[in-house]
Amino acid sequence: MTLDREQVLRSAAALLTRKSTATMDEVARAAGIGRATLHRHFAGRDALVRALENLGIQEVGAALDAAVLDEGTSEEVLRRLIAAIEPSAGLLSFLVTENQLFEGDEVNEGWNRLDARVSAFFRRGQERGEFRIDLTPAWLTEALYGLVSSGAWAVLEGRVAGKDFQYMIVELLLGGARRSVEQ
Repeated sequence: MTLDREQVLRSAAALLTRKSTATMDEVARAAGIGRATLHRHFAGRDALVRALENLGIQEVGAALDAAVLDEGTSEEVLRRLIAAIEPSAGLLSFLVTENQLFEGDEVNEGWNRLDARVSAFFRRGQERGEFRIDLTPAWLTEALYGLVSSGAWAVLEGRVAGKDFQYMIVELLLGGARRSVEQ
């Protein structure tokens, strides 16, 4: 029987999103495999997190592609982006937290490429006069990630209804980022 690596990663992501301190034994149980099998494919937690990071980069990249960042108003694009990223929000939230623990100065180049794409979207919105120019594109990018991560946790914990995820993030981000007529 061959191991479906992506299914193992998705099971691990689902568990670690809910319980970031889960042990490798718990991850193996959640994936429906033995601990030894998990260790044959992922030598330890760091290897597992690196594989999850690659999955996260792939999924966020696909969300950016689906959002078609250069078509429509900035608000339309932001709404599409949040909708596209919502299925991966929990994984993104876990990775943001986990990577701060072990990554240090070695940021995966995939994140840099994604950050550049999101920052370019915010910069275009500023150039069009749709976003405030006193907030840097890098800050708006971090704010977006923070809101997506916080939203994922709030939904997971039952503090926010899942149906409100997109609305609440978009409205809060736009309310703070939108350029007012007076500026």
